[in-house]
Amino acid sequence: MKRYKRYPIWLVALLILSFIVSACARSAPKKAESKELNLLCTPQVEWCEGMKAEFEKKYPDITVNFVRMSSGESLTRLRNERDNPQFDIWWGGPVDSFIAAKKEGLLEAYKSPNAKNLVDPKLMKDPDDYWVGVYVGSLGFATNKNFLQDHPDAKAPESWDDLLDPVWKGQFMMAHPSSSGTAYTTLCTILQLKGEEEGWEYLRKLAGQVLQFTKSGSAPARFIGQGEAAVGVVFSHDIVREIEKGAPLVLSFPKEGTGYEIGGMGIIKGAKHPDAAKKWFDWALLPETQELGPKYGAYQAPTVKGAKPARPELLQVNLIDYDFEWCGEHKKEFVDKFTNEIAGAENLRK
Repeated sequence: MKRYKRYPIWLVALLILSFIVSACARSAPKKAESKELNLLCTPQVEWCEGMKAEFEKKYPDITVNFVRMSSGESLTRLRNERDNPQFDIWWGGPVDSFIAAKKEGLLEAYKSPNAKNLVDPKLMKDPDDYWVGVYVGSLGFATNKNFLQDHPDAKAPESWDDLLDPVWKGQFMMAHPSSSGTAYTTLCTILQLKGEEEGWEYLRKLAGQVLQFTKSGSAPARFIGQGEAAVGVVFSHDIVREIEKGAPLVLSFPKEGTGYEIGGMGIIKGAKHPDAAKKWFDWALLPETQELGPKYGAYQAPTVKGAKPARPELLQVNLIDYDFEWCGEHKKEFVDKFTNEIAGAENLRK
């Protein structure tokens, strides 16, 4: 008579359970891929529209819905929607805001396979994968050429202290750091260059020169080009964009050093379309994607290897050793101090 090997009952039960789990996994319906992506976009509208069109060309089954907001507005919106996020991914704007968003638990970590393309991962990527850099831009001065011709005693500023010259009283324009990442980068640059005590005193004097604070960081370049003010602090790529459009502007840089931004990107915690958000995230870190900027009037430098910068000279200036972590960690504190002690955020020019 043939004898059969007997197995322990616990092993038989384990085998049956494994079979059932495997069968269920095979028969479970595959989760449907998202058909839309809700994008919070901080750069200028033209670039946001261009990126939407290019992404939809690559992924025709996904419709991108975007809202354009400055970085300060974006951070406030994400805070307000924390319990019911309306966006899937945030693209653009200085990483100071992304560092603040990470600290407040507003972002979802994602390790993109394309992060290996970054030129300087230590500088351009959060160590815990909550954000990455997608472009780089330096702060510059925009001066109206016609004003210089009409005022022979004036010359385009070449240092931060030049902005305090009486000739610019009521002729200076900048954005407000409560709403603008450009302005916050300016504020944090001054504090790092001059030290906090002297830096805050300088900012008080600078605010006294201001004709009007704007909501958007790029707006001063437009208004100065139109002759509504004579000089302002703006990211240099935004000044170049206005010059390309024919605005009578001179671009100059502070000789003692200027601040710069790394434009960030991060997935929103609780995103309703995380799969589509990851597709955008991976796509934005490709060289060919980062070379799209000039096509839509954006001249920021790329952050990934293999992408050619449209205007390399904009980063061949004296850049300070900008401390992104310090600026990000103190963002709320510094913005509140500026708003409460130097200049309120009412009636900002759009």
